[in-house]
Amino acid sequence: MSGPSLRMQDAHSSIHEAALYEAIELKHLLQRSIEDASQDKALQIADIMIEHWESRTLKHAEAEEEGLYKDMVRDHPHMEKLVNQLTRDHDLMRRIVGMMKETLSQEKVDLGFISLIESLIIIDELHNEDEMNQLLANDKRSYLDNHARDLKYGS
Repeated sequence: MSGPSLRMQDAHSSIHEAALYEAIELKHLLQRSIEDASQDKALQIADIMIEHWESRTLKHAEAEEEGLYKDMVRDHPHMEKLVNQLTRDHDLMRRIVGMMKETLSQEKVDLGFISLIESLIIIDELHNEDEMNQLLANDKRSYLDNHARDLKYGS
């Protein structure tokens, strides 16, 4: 069973927006460090960025997969394809973070690293849009429909 904030569209959206905003800010800091040829600073920021994606976005993804997504498929079997697509987004993000870690292990942070970050941001933005507009919006409609039916029939 998923936690209540994962099922509430506004709360869930706030979680996504905060993590994405932080990631974009870190990307800008990293880009400036690379442009200023400050490799030591760039390496530190890159390490913080990886930690950010692992501790914020990917931990959140794990919670979604273990709770929300299972609940949604159980309650709405027709959503299985969408849930599989959202899980694939998480897998892609995990793979890109792995590529970032490999690059960082070589103590090499350059514009290619920025491209990986931008890829993560694009995937995350599209993923968040699909969750809000398809997964959670559908669940909200279902909740409202069920609640209206309960009021109508006195359940």
